[in-house]
Amino acid sequence: MAALGRLSQALLRSSVTQTRRQLAAAAAEHGEHSTRTWKILSFVVALPGVAVCMLNMYLKEQEHSHEQPEFVPYSHLRIRSKRFPWGDGNKSLFHNGHVNPLPDGYEGHDE
Repeated sequence: MAALGRLSQALLRSSVTQTRRQLAAAAAEHGEHSTRTWKILSFVVALPGVAVCMLNMYLKEQEHSHEQPEFVPYSHLRIRSKRFPWGDGNKSLFHNGHVNPLPDGYEGHDE
């Protein structure tokens, strides 16, 4: 009876070990397959998508006019209730003189 128990334990251990090896091999194959799939998707979908977006942005920038919009002195815009703590106190932190007018108009234009 003890021999039968040892034999069944040995068979059980070998089948469990074999199953684990098969699962590990299957997992390794799955990982390799997934890696290959994502690599192909990156080169076939993602990189051309980025290239198309860059081309679209470049063409839109070529069509864009670089003229200043007309200054309209609306009373509710560009209100300065207190000075900014940098520079001359009239320009915002990220001021761009070409597109951001001051309360009295664009910089460098005498109208």
